[in-house]
Amino acid sequence: MLFTELQKEFSFMNAMQQEAVFHTEGPLLVLAGAGSGKTTVLVNRIAYILKSDLCLPWQILAITFTNKAASELRFRIMSILEQDGSDIWASTFHSMCARILRIYGDRIGFTNRFTVYDTDDSRRLMKDILKQLGIDEKMLSHRAVLSEISKAKDKMETPDKMKQSAGFDQRMISIAKAYEVYQNALQKNDAMDFDDLMFHTIRLFEAVPEVLEKYQYRFKYIMVDEYQDTNKIQYKFISMLAMKWNNLCVVGDDDQSIYKFRGADIENILSFEKQFTDAAVIRLEQNYRSTKNILIAANNIIVNNKDRKGKTLWTDNSHGEKVSVHTAYDEDGESDFIAQAILDGVAGGRKFSDFAILYRMNAQSNSIEHALARGGIPHRMIGGHRFYDREEIRDMLAYLQVINNPHDDLRLTRIINKPKRKIGNATVAKAMEIAYGLGESLYSVIKQADVYPDLSKASKRLLEFCELIDGLIEIRDSSEYSINDLYGLILEHTDYLGFLKQEKEDFQNRTENIHELSSNIIKYEQEYGEEADLQGFLEDVALQTDIDNYDGASDSVVMMTMHSSKGLEFPVVFIPGIEEGIFPSYRTIFEGPEEMSEERRLAYVAITRAKEKLYFIKTKARTIFGKTNRYLPSRFLEEIPETLVEYSGAGVRKKSFSHASEASDQFVIEDSKPSKSVPVNYSIGDKVLHKAFGEGIIIHTEKIGSDTLLKINFEEKGMKTLMANFAKLTVL
Repeated sequence: MLFTELQKEFSFMNAMQQEAVFHTEGPLLVLAGAGSGKTTVLVNRIAYILKSDLCLPWQILAITFTNKAASELRFRIMSILEQDGSDIWASTFHSMCARILRIYGDRIGFTNRFTVYDTDDSRRLMKDILKQLGIDEKMLSHRAVLSEISKAKDKMETPDKMKQSAGFDQRMISIAKAYEVYQNALQKNDAMDFDDLMFHTIRLFEAVPEVLEKYQYRFKYIMVDEYQDTNKIQYKFISMLAMKWNNLCVVGDDDQSIYKFRGADIENILSFEKQFTDAAVIRLEQNYRSTKNILIAANNIIVNNKDRKGKTLWTDNSHGEKVSVHTAYDEDGESDFIAQAILDGVAGGRKFSDFAILYRMNAQSNSIEHALARGGIPHRMIGGHRFYDREEIRDMLAYLQVINNPHDDLRLTRIINKPKRKIGNATVAKAMEIAYGLGESLYSVIKQADVYPDLSKASKRLLEFCELIDGLIEIRDSSEYSINDLYGLILEHTDYLGFLKQEKEDFQNRTENIHELSSNIIKYEQEYGEEADLQGFLEDVALQTDIDNYDGASDSVVMMTMHSSKGLEFPVVFIPGIEEGIFPSYRTIFEGPEEMSEERRLAYVAITRAKEKLYFIKTKARTIFGKTNRYLPSRFLEEIPETLVEYSGAGVRKKSFSHASEASDQFVIEDSKPSKSVPVNYSIGDKVLHKAFGEGIIIHTEKIGSDTLLKINFEEKGMKTLMANFAKLTVL
């Protein structure tokens, strides 16, 4: 196909997007503002490279930060390519490293069935290590130790290097010792934590240069999304891979760098041209998401940051509604205002899923969640208690993990007596002591329990347990059984559901969770087809983030932290707690300009999630962490031009502008508290009208304090549970 004809295929994009697509050779930095179509650019750049016959699909690597983004990228690429693009590597950093280590991990002492420990696993292991070393958790917490270890791995620092740099610092000497024991335990368990996936891949590249050379030669074109969120080790990984062809395209936005606390290094994007001296830079500044008013508000906040590449978002969209700033008496008034605004919006034709509530810290969510529940508003919390964090799910995953890798002592100790097999803690401790002395795994020891005098009393039960696991391992390796078949056999042979019924409260919900895990296994098997295996499923689960579980098709309000919201968009966004000390946080205020710059970037991210309407809510007084205080309005509000803002709420000054030069001040008092009107006595059988849910029949009433709980069967929306004082029902 001629170049001019090929170009016509991409004429639907704007000029800067096209420039980024057609610039294929050499290093390229694409500064992509919020809502500027960066995924469109990535997908079409890959399509253009393949249609131009510059390489084969397997020579392209696209790296994202979430499994969800990687899946979307793969799907969109496949939808526009005439040829088969399934060989393109589109994955997260950690998934890619896991894939490499599954093939070559034996070169550095791991099997291809190594286990990936999640945060909870790492914490459990480190707690045990601190006890073993006699380190008081009150003096040095396991979280602090793991944080220092994570920083060390980001710098490719081994335990020995940490010991050397510790000098006479007793705290760091203790951490270095714990780091050493921790890494030895992981190696013995044939396990890695999240940081190890990157750390050991770099080790592999350095120890076995021919492996690095293979992947350098393979990936002729490398693209990295969300480059502003990369850390030191990720930069090193990408630099090593790109060394042969030098065709590295990174897409990111320094104004959206908000993960410094996770190790993200904004210098990676700020200094890209210095690191890659012949790099081209293209700015995507046209926003397709938000109204003009929302973008102007965002631009006026972020412009106050000094160290940035510099760009200004603009849009052909309408000006839209003004930004709303509401003042409530307290956090309950704030929550009630949000709930009522959502109900009003739904009554006006919106869906519940059009609304997102973004807060600075999880502690703000409690009052809001209660208000939504009282209003019968369906809602989901992203970043709350994950499905895979539930006790019964962790138990079942532990069985699958032990069947995949029986030498994983951590998971083995979780399930060896669950359900109860009369294998007590004392027996496990003796077996662990023997294993530690021999340098063997716990499973290797209990498989020969009858050989060790200290285990003689429990040997029959230990051998029966091993027989169960060995049998399930045989099934794992049989082509006749699917992963879900194996899962069903675990439930059958352990009678785990019977154990739940006898030992645990909330049996029904726990049982539903057990069955939901089966559904997740089936979905995985359907997605991966013949490539689906137990090891892959467990890795998929281990590397999932909260956002990977976000389902935009579900009609419910979304609640999440601002950090979790990056990459998402919603028609209506609420930002509660827009107060000094809440957002920006007190920690940020006192830690200096660099921290404040990151907090301002967080504000920019939160604001640009909104497409049509943006609400800021502040309070006159707020109770948080057990203390009630009055907070000043956030400095971020002061950075937004008055002409963009409309005010409401409790005793606030409201400015009305017909023209920018004709401002007149007036004071308005609007009560954000629930109505104090005389309560209505509702009865079963009453027909009522709700503003959002329409007409319904009351089928149950229950007096609760000064309020009444109502169960109402709505004609269109089905069954809802509402609190009478809050629901504002009309009796028909």
